[in-house]
Amino acid sequence: MKRLIAADSSCDMKEIPGVLAIAPLTIQLGDKDFVDDKNLNTETLMEAIQAHKGRSSTACPNVQAWADAFLQADETFVVTMTSALSGTYNSARVAMEMVKAEHPEKKIDLLDSLSTGPEMRLLVEKLEELIQDPSLDFDAVCAKIREYKTHTKLFYVLQSLHNMAENGRVSKLVAGAVDILGMRIIATASREGTVQSLSKCRGDRHAMEKLLVHLEEAGYSGGRFRIGHIGNPEGAKRLEDAILSRWPQAQVLCYPSGGLCTYYAEKGGLMIGAECR
Repeated sequence: MKRLIAADSSCDMKEIPGVLAIAPLTIQLGDKDFVDDKNLNTETLMEAIQAHKGRSSTACPNVQAWADAFLQADETFVVTMTSALSGTYNSARVAMEMVKAEHPEKKIDLLDSLSTGPEMRLLVEKLEELIQDPSLDFDAVCAKIREYKTHTKLFYVLQSLHNMAENGRVSKLVAGAVDILGMRIIATASREGTVQSLSKCRGDRHAMEKLLVHLEEAGYSGGRFRIGHIGNPEGAKRLEDAILSRWPQAQVLCYPSGGLCTYYAEKGGLMIGAECR
């Protein structure tokens, strides 16, 4: 019996043949498309985003990309970015129905993360552990990953909301005020999978202090901690140091975000996934 994890590229992980299949999203800047796969240069993407003055958008993975992944295994565990802000979950659902119609013996579990980025990465990492446990059957893995999801959170620290506003994720009025005032926005993924603003801060130091407060309020106490940064390794390192200073037992990993997260969080942004109580 072969087991596989499938996720869209907003999880910021690379494909691992036979273990993790990635369905790429696409960033569209005018007539130029950037496919969010292993070949994407995110520095080039950042430069293109900053230089682009017209409309921009993103496109979810196509149905065939998901179906190709589902056909690889007997049991597939799928994690998608939030259905509240993307058609990615629906695309995966259509593919699942198509594959199961032709191969009813295949088992496919579809989990809407109601999140993206580093929180999705935590879910994929947990699934990697669960599917290697021979004592857990398909239903047990499905139950355990959903229970684990109740203990993960996503936070953002953003310097710009332009692209989120451009695509209807936040108010253009709020986004404009952030740009003019040079604020830092701390946000989280709401229970419905939308972007929920938590705090507005002036400067990186105040944002860092406020983020630590929000983490404690969410129940973080030193578990896994993932930091995706958008052209901001210094900010990621400062956050890592702050976390380890307060919670020395924390398991912290910093990494450059992929294309989808680079587009929405924009240059200077940080995205955080944390295990919480």
